[in-house]
Amino acid sequence: MPHIVFDKYNKKLVTPSKNGDVTFNFVAKSYNFTTKMRKPEYRVCVEKENKEFLLTLKEKEEKHLLKADKVTRVTPVQLVKDALNSYANEVEANIVFSNTQNFNQKIKPTQEYLKDIDYFINDFKTDKEIWIEIGFGSGRHLLHQAKENPHIQFIGLEIHTPSIEQLLKQIKIQELDNILVVNYDARLFMEFINSNKVGRIFVHFPVPWDKKPHRRIYSNAFINEALRVLKLNGTLELRTDSRKYFDYCTDLLTNLNSGRITIDINKDLKVSSKYEDRWKRQGKNIYDVILECNQEDEDINLDYDFTFDEEIEFDESIKTLCTKAVVKEDYFIHVEDLFTIDDKENSGLIQVTFGSFDRPLSKYILVQNKKAKYFQDLPLPTSANIKAHNKLKEMLKK
Repeated sequence: MPHIVFDKYNKKLVTPSKNGDVTFNFVAKSYNFTTKMRKPEYRVCVEKENKEFLLTLKEKEEKHLLKADKVTRVTPVQLVKDALNSYANEVEANIVFSNTQNFNQKIKPTQEYLKDIDYFINDFKTDKEIWIEIGFGSGRHLLHQAKENPHIQFIGLEIHTPSIEQLLKQIKIQELDNILVVNYDARLFMEFINSNKVGRIFVHFPVPWDKKPHRRIYSNAFINEALRVLKLNGTLELRTDSRKYFDYCTDLLTNLNSGRITIDINKDLKVSSKYEDRWKRQGKNIYDVILECNQEDEDINLDYDFTFDEEIEFDESIKTLCTKAVVKEDYFIHVEDLFTIDDKENSGLIQVTFGSFDRPLSKYILVQNKKAKYFQDLPLPTSANIKAHNKLKEMLKK
């Protein structure tokens, strides 16, 4: 991570100000809300090329450490390097160490089939039927299905980076144009797909997580989301070599209020993974459990309002704001840190982590002139984030 270490500076940073093409909007100082004594930390709000982000300034013994703030990361990293160098120039810092020099960097090729989650919230539109594969591994099954069904829009979900890179290469080699790939937790991804749009969902050989069952992809919540996005007669298809996982999933599915279940053992597919081939040679059973959807659901609304409509007395709120984690059944909130903007009355930053236990989100809430907003961008409109936001509004009103 780019950073600068300096032992002194000859000028104090005045905000708002500008150094080259970097604008300094404000400086916020940590508010010691705990009994543990610590040296103050600062968050420096900078803007470059229409991107606003924070720098972190820490006092370490007799030296100062200036680095990128991990919550508000931006790309490319050159933006951060330029901001760090501009700060050092503006305060006339006596630099001890720096790794912010400019080097010729290779430009990463555009991955036209690799999409981030924001794409599926804001830009994803298709008239085609959608099929989803969760945890595609080597991609052999997904590639086969995409080639056999060119009229279908496929979405492949995977969190293993080498598997993603391997699939993207094969998409290019095989000249397929009906696969989109996303690195995201499938348990949360379903919330961004419109109702009744998906024909098939494949979950082939998921990690059983026998010792950590809360990490399993199959749960009541996941199954209900799958039924919502599936078309009438669409299917959720599990294939596993784990008898324990098979029993666990079958128990969940047989307790549903609707749907039709089909169970097979050692069914042959047109394509199989090398691991499946090995397991079959060893005489290991392969279990299939298919849930067929027999109902339609209402569309969901992703245009949730993440604003703070009440006026907030920041100076008073930080005195009583609960910094102990608030843990509910399906979401949590933890206020990590508080920062005051010294030259602006009733203004500051609240650093908070919240949302789903499986995919926690770290954000800053900026309060200025009694108005609060999320710094940089809004949270993703997941059900956990929406519930956490509503609770945050309650906490800040007190």
